[in-house]
Amino acid sequence: MPFDRRVWQECATLRDAGWEVHVVCPRGERRDTEPEAVIDGVRIHRYPLRAATGGPAGYLREYGTALWHTLRLARRVGPVDVVHACNPPDLLFLPALWLKRRGARFVFDQHDLVPELYLSRFGRGEDLLYRGVRALERLTYRSADVVLATNESYRDVALRRGGKRPEDVFVVRSAPDTGRFHPVPPEPELKEGKPHLLCYLGVMGPQDGVDYALRALARLREERTDWHAVFVGAGDAFDAMVELSRRLGLAEHVRFTGRIPDADLVRYLSTADVCLSPDPRNPLNDVSTMNKVLEYMVMGRPIVSFDLREARVSAGDAAVYAPANDEEAFARLVGRLLDDPEERARMGKIGQERIGGPLAWRNSQRALLDAYAAAVRGRAPVAAGGRGRAGKRPRR
Repeated sequence: MPFDRRVWQECATLRDAGWEVHVVCPRGERRDTEPEAVIDGVRIHRYPLRAATGGPAGYLREYGTALWHTLRLARRVGPVDVVHACNPPDLLFLPALWLKRRGARFVFDQHDLVPELYLSRFGRGEDLLYRGVRALERLTYRSADVVLATNESYRDVALRRGGKRPEDVFVVRSAPDTGRFHPVPPEPELKEGKPHLLCYLGVMGPQDGVDYALRALARLREERTDWHAVFVGAGDAFDAMVELSRRLGLAEHVRFTGRIPDADLVRYLSTADVCLSPDPRNPLNDVSTMNKVLEYMVMGRPIVSFDLREARVSAGDAAVYAPANDEEAFARLVGRLLDDPEERARMGKIGQERIGGPLAWRNSQRALLDAYAAAVRGRAPVAAGGRGRAGKRPRR
């Protein structure tokens, strides 16, 4: 925090509604490294954490460390009215239960379907570890008083697989911060002397499809070389993707920036002719809302995506869709959009209208505040000090 934009928007919404907000989270690697910080009235408590390596065993080490630090810092915060935990992993119900025993209510903010994430990331099938993550998901649902789902597909899972009551599950969609993300004049020099710029934004993990995008660009290069591509973001597959681009002969056509400041990201997106959303169809991606798609839309950029259920819900006609995991078709659609500036402009306008209308954050703000009202209904606040209900300002 505050790098996680969704959680930061939630914190700001709750703060503006009168809540005293504390956040427990990992420290950043290059930014947000201070152990304690107060930003815009939100108090952040950070702990050191090394990212997982080496497969499932690495995740167990990472999650064990995170749980210990989370509980340690939560105890320092003291009594709270609501504990709001975001997954993955589906282990944070453990410190949440400790706080529930002291009077808190538990809001589970389900960012990922961890069983589907396990199947999609590791390809091990429904083995013992898969059954374990299914059990942890059930325990998390059972512990939660209220569930926040990022889309209707996730809400359906909470109802069907989690056994939650419809009145306890609220859809709080992610949405870009239009105050931070808005187009600026394009900078042709970012195209590295080419007529067109392609852009990818997002995490680079095994399930995120950067390899699909690179193989599609290798096919596109066989037909035309009038483009330059930039891949913005980082992740545990970053080095492997850089190496794959070299093996595919794309080193002169593709640049990997790593994570960059928002101002530089806006420059690239404002200059891009086409944006890439190459997430392959798998059990997780088909039902997940991709933040990068929403950020492309707020910047008025046309999108090429694989045909995923929730990608169509988000982007609608702001994207064109290749058959799932078909790299050749993906490349053809990129080429088609590069040749049609009027279609690119039309799609970009559609995306901005959707972000300003049905997908606007103001709609999610109402759902978030309704969820909190449901969580604390009929309960007196436990936190001391400040103002709010019963003369006290509620804390989360």
